[in-house]
Amino acid sequence: MLFPESWLRTYVNPDIDTDELAHRLTMAGLEVEETASVAPAFSGVVVALIADVQPHPNADRLRVCQVDDGSGASLQIVCGAPNAAAGMKVPLARVGAQLPGGMKIGPVKMRGVESAGMLCSARELGLSQDHAGLLELAADAPVGEDLRSYLDLDDTIFTLKLTPNRADCLSIRGVAREVAALTGAPLQTPSYEPVVPTLEDRLPVKVEAPDLCGRFAGRVIRGVNARAATPEWMKSKLERAGQRSISALVDISNYVMLELGRPTHVFDIRRIQDGLTVRWAREGEQLELLSGQVVQLQPDVGIIAAGDTVESMAGIMGGEATAVTLETTDIYLEGAFWWPEAIMGRARRYKFSSEASHRFERGVDFEHIVEDLEYMTRLIVDICGGQVGPLDDQVIALPERAPVRMRLERCRRVLGLPLERSEVEDIFTRLELPFTVEDEVFEVQPPSYRFDLVIEEDLIEEVARIYGFERIPDVPPRAPAKMRAVSETRRGPHDLRYRMAALDYQEVINFSFVEEAWERDYAGQTNPIRLLNPIASQLAVMRTSLIGGLVANIAHNMRHRQSRVRVFEIGRVFLRNPEVHDGALTVAGVEQPVRLAAAAWGPALEEQWGVPARAVDFYDVKADLEALLGKRAAELQYVPDTHPALHPGRAARLELDGKMIGWLGELHPRWAQKAEIGQAPVVFEVDVEAISAGSMPKLERLSRQPVVIRDLAVWVDASASYQELLKTLTRTIASDANLSVVRDIRLFDVWRDKGAAAEEKSLAFRFWLQNPEATLADSTVDECMATLLRALEKHHGARQRA
Repeated sequence: MLFPESWLRTYVNPDIDTDELAHRLTMAGLEVEETASVAPAFSGVVVALIADVQPHPNADRLRVCQVDDGSGASLQIVCGAPNAAAGMKVPLARVGAQLPGGMKIGPVKMRGVESAGMLCSARELGLSQDHAGLLELAADAPVGEDLRSYLDLDDTIFTLKLTPNRADCLSIRGVAREVAALTGAPLQTPSYEPVVPTLEDRLPVKVEAPDLCGRFAGRVIRGVNARAATPEWMKSKLERAGQRSISALVDISNYVMLELGRPTHVFDIRRIQDGLTVRWAREGEQLELLSGQVVQLQPDVGIIAAGDTVESMAGIMGGEATAVTLETTDIYLEGAFWWPEAIMGRARRYKFSSEASHRFERGVDFEHIVEDLEYMTRLIVDICGGQVGPLDDQVIALPERAPVRMRLERCRRVLGLPLERSEVEDIFTRLELPFTVEDEVFEVQPPSYRFDLVIEEDLIEEVARIYGFERIPDVPPRAPAKMRAVSETRRGPHDLRYRMAALDYQEVINFSFVEEAWERDYAGQTNPIRLLNPIASQLAVMRTSLIGGLVANIAHNMRHRQSRVRVFEIGRVFLRNPEVHDGALTVAGVEQPVRLAAAAWGPALEEQWGVPARAVDFYDVKADLEALLGKRAAELQYVPDTHPALHPGRAARLELDGKMIGWLGELHPRWAQKAEIGQAPVVFEVDVEAISAGSMPKLERLSRQPVVIRDLAVWVDASASYQELLKTLTRTIASDANLSVVRDIRLFDVWRDKGAAAEEKSLAFRFWLQNPEATLADSTVDECMATLLRALEKHHGARQRA
């Protein structure tokens, strides 16, 4: 929010400078993001009157002006501006003046003619980029007055960065209330005399949706002059608050919104037939907005209609059909309370925002609508003229503001301050919060403009803000210092991150809300969890997989000329589960497990001279996953299966301890093509809880006995997997004490004989055997190998390869 300091000081003028004012607002929670001067520094520039203009004798494009600067002597100044004319009042930089950029004005001779100063354009003074001619000042500008004083150029523009709960401060009046409470300076509200109605004209308004509109007020004003000029004081305030002057009626509406925080709308009443109806939109209705955008309305969007014609999006933006123009003479002035829930997210759905929706979706004062419309009526009549009808006010359903209780002892304990009751009473009084006290329990009635006061902690925060966060002493906490034992059997998310980084992956953090197409493509979800109020129309659903975000990261890096990408993410996914109930960190019907996903794309290794370049493949990422799991990798089972995101023949379901924990595979070629990333990345996604548990390390004495290495090659059915054979060997070793000498098993060869039957393949295993107490005899080794072979023969029909 932008506003000039001078406007704020018309409401409250504390005896502090600009920097101190900005600091106090920031420390009270209204962060002043920036302060900037209205104009850059310059001096020696005054208001001057051009008394006479004559052509330059030696230059066609120059003129010789006789200028009155209020000093009593006429100055001769050579000027090249095309709009210089006698009787015009303009800025004059006198001899010795200092202009923006360091330019210093001195007497010069231009084409043989003496010039004692410089007539200035707006750009030369740093006021705007306009340099088409001299900056023309008002006809009543006092000659000789310093320009900075006349145009109030020493004013400061404040930029406030407000939190969403402080909608009451989206106006000069709201900020002024805060400053008055912080400094103790008196609050001065503008005084005006309400306009006495001289007409009996009314416009019938029917509110059919009490859950959309809680209060609706308006009046008819006839005979206005829409071509009237907006006063300079109003234009100046609007421009310094970031608003462009459009026309008198529109400017007045914007002025009231910025000053009082009251969004209003002005209808051209000649274009309205048979009154107005406030209701929810119907399927198929559309509206052309003031911006020219045509929107297709949905049933959860509020509208104001005239008959069957939609005239306005309620609380968001008016329609072009009933917009006021310079030809407008009769208007209907409207002000209403729209329920925040009925406005939230509607403008963003149509990919625009408005000042009105920004305020209404946060909550706007519902008590002073009539007073604010009376003030606006006075401005319209004073500037545009006209005759006024009675002000109609319908109260349909206003928010019930329950009193909020705050225990003084609780406030002291939370803030760590020995606050006296009188101090808290003074703070609530300065904040204009009505309250009663009984047994040191304050009961506060929230004002109609404070939607952020709901629970006890809200009142404690108010006490802290006004008391001053800087006054709260820094007291170090006192607690017993105990060393926390680090679990040796559990790996937390930080440890997993370190391991992934050590494997040459970079961490990314993506939004939990994603495109609906991602859920359909990468997770096969046709009914994802939808957001009621998405921050962007494309980010409308909650993710059930992390894969989509990683593919988008790869596509982004590829577009920025990265040839090798290895990324991972640890984050929550959101799954429907009716058995999950509401809790501190849960939502009913929604399960939120934490997943770890990684994706590798491009060359397997960085480009180098020692190894030929090759693309990353399934087994590269499988090795990374096993390195992540450590010793538990031996328990991991890879089951061929299909997944919506993965290549049908290059995907595996991951199982650990008999439970599915995730997926590993190459991205489906269809999705790689859709993402325009060329080569398909290899990805995996696993449940963090499942891989966090580890085993306690066991110490074993190193054996001095030699290791015996034996190979065993067997023929098995072509459909048999190494994993199943390994499982059989492992179970056999575990069940036979004589096989305890087998230390390790690895597959080192897979071979198919072209001349042999196509239904068979040969798998060659290498076994490491060692007895920690004695040297193994050949007979013992032979017996172990025979036992293992018999197990393979029994369970898989294997036969030893000759």
